[in-house]
Amino acid sequence: MTILQATDIGISFGGVRAVDGVSFSVKPGQILSIIGPNGAGKTTLFNIVSGIYAAGRGTIHLSGEDVTGLPPHRLAARGLSRTFQNLQIFQRMTACENVMVGRHLRETCSLLPALFRMPSVTRQNLETRKAALELLDSVGLKDAADVPAGSLSYGACKRLEIARALAAEPRVLLLDEPAAGCNAVETEEIDRLIKQVADRGVAVVLVEHDMKLVMKISDRILVLDRGRPLIEGTPREVRDDPRVLEAYLGHHGAREAARA
Repeated sequence: MTILQATDIGISFGGVRAVDGVSFSVKPGQILSIIGPNGAGKTTLFNIVSGIYAAGRGTIHLSGEDVTGLPPHRLAARGLSRTFQNLQIFQRMTACENVMVGRHLRETCSLLPALFRMPSVTRQNLETRKAALELLDSVGLKDAADVPAGSLSYGACKRLEIARALAAEPRVLLLDEPAAGCNAVETEEIDRLIKQVADRGVAVVLVEHDMKLVMKISDRILVLDRGRPLIEGTPREVRDDPRVLEAYLGHHGAREAARA
């Protein structure tokens, strides 16, 4: 069963086709990686799928529902969460508070009970904190629950951002370069975490430049080049396709790499 389906997605900026005719689908528990050279349109595609940009053409279906053009908060309510290439955390809030913010969509108390500090709000806050602590434990940050996020290491902040995205209980998780800037140990932690999320039945769509990570964890890989799809297949199929090598290294570089 397909959980997320993007069909013939396209968008232009000032006459430049940033994304042109891209389609993909992903099933629950599947990891799809989207790769390509800088400027290939990967993050732009993510911005369309997550509702930040309005597509010039194409459709997006989430659990069979046409969600094309819906804003991010409505997509999040329907089960789609994402992280960003650049960290988007609240540095002065604790790690636990950051994750609690991500659970806002799953809370039921309205503004009025909160203003009067009714018992239902207290109970809800306790439940939200408990859920946040469980998520922090799952990403290896339980001991840092009450530590300001701004004092955490870069790799820990990356895992914190994933925990916050998971707090909304998504069915689809978009990860935009989760291992960017991480050292080998931190990348291994991200690797483990992504597999753990997929094992829980969440569909993961990943944009990443770390090819070792991509080849290790992906079920399928979509390669973009100058906004257009180049190939989609298994890690082995993508690795062995000469067009992929040429897209990354250029024609001359691909010939030299093949010769080597």
